[in-house]
Amino acid sequence: MVADSNSQIAWHRAQIRKHRETLKHLETGRFKFGQIAGAKSAGQTEKTVAELKEKIRESERIVAAYERQIRRPLTTDFQTLASAPWSNWNARGPSNNN
Repeated sequence: MVADSNSQIAWHRAQIRKHRETLKHLETGRFKFGQIAGAKSAGQTEKTVAELKEKIRESERIVAAYERQIRRPLTTDFQTLASAPWSNWNARGPSNNN
């Protein structure tokens, strides 16, 4: 994977990896050790799983928006290149002059 020049995006990618790993451990642990029906910890686990999934979705949304912003055209035929929105693309990446 290519290193991100944008530290915020790099942080979100790291959070996605971390949260997915935690989610994997929670879900596999639930099946490995089992849950007692009606236990308070089962409700807390479900709440934690839901929070992790929401954090993953939010970080994925931010990374996807960033990638759409900096993505270059992938094809090289003249028709596609002629219709590409080149005004949004900069060879040095996105500028944060806002």
